[in-house]
Amino acid sequence: MWVSFYTMLRKDIVRMFRIWVQTFLPSVITAVLYFSVFGAILGSRIGEMQGVDYMSFVVPGLVMLAIVTTSYANTSFMFFTSKFFARSIDEILVSPTPAWLLIGGFVAGGVVRGVLVGLLVLLVSLFFTGLSLTIHSALIIFGFAVLTAIVFALAGLVNGIYAKTIDGINIVPTFVLTPLVYLGGIFYSVHVLPEWWQTITYSNPLFYLVNGFRYGFLGITDVALSISLLVLVAMTVVLIAINWYFIKTGLGLRQ
Repeated sequence: MWVSFYTMLRKDIVRMFRIWVQTFLPSVITAVLYFSVFGAILGSRIGEMQGVDYMSFVVPGLVMLAIVTTSYANTSFMFFTSKFFARSIDEILVSPTPAWLLIGGFVAGGVVRGVLVGLLVLLVSLFFTGLSLTIHSALIIFGFAVLTAIVFALAGLVNGIYAKTIDGINIVPTFVLTPLVYLGGIFYSVHVLPEWWQTITYSNPLFYLVNGFRYGFLGITDVALSISLLVLVAMTVVLIAINWYFIKTGLGLRQ
């Protein structure tokens, strides 16, 4: 079984490093643009947010944005190509590989790419923060980064299972995922919003992930850290159950 897991993971890692211009570079360039516009230009006008300079405030959110989008995109694309182009998913399904290990093999690749891209974006941010970015708890940062990558790799797997065309892979990140992340408190504190908009923000699960990750850096958060962890764990459990059910029953897999 572990040979199967290692093969799936190795295949994905080799692919992402072989085409690093497509898998790593775009996120770094996007982060540079965000830091330049929202940090260097607008940050000087805004000043501080929750007692810290604006550039330091947005860094955790932008790192989280990179982790969310890349881990999701990696898993959804890999599973889709394995299903429709390479047809390698058929070989895995007829092998003794259990459903939970198949999920783990695809999700692990998304986690590796998501965490590596997040680390690259964090390194880029140091050029804009002047090496002044603080770390309140490295354990919380690492935990939220890995668990968030797992959650959205699982979500990408759901998308990859059900997508029938390449457009089906791109619709969810463009029209669902990205708006949720932008409205999740990356560029602002929820306390500066009108009351009705705060209510909407509190219903956004990504808001809790961004705040938990920011707490690891700055020690500040708009909600209790325990609530952020609870939301993260709940999303993980639900998405694992959904993926396991889909693969065990063959939904979206059988042609």
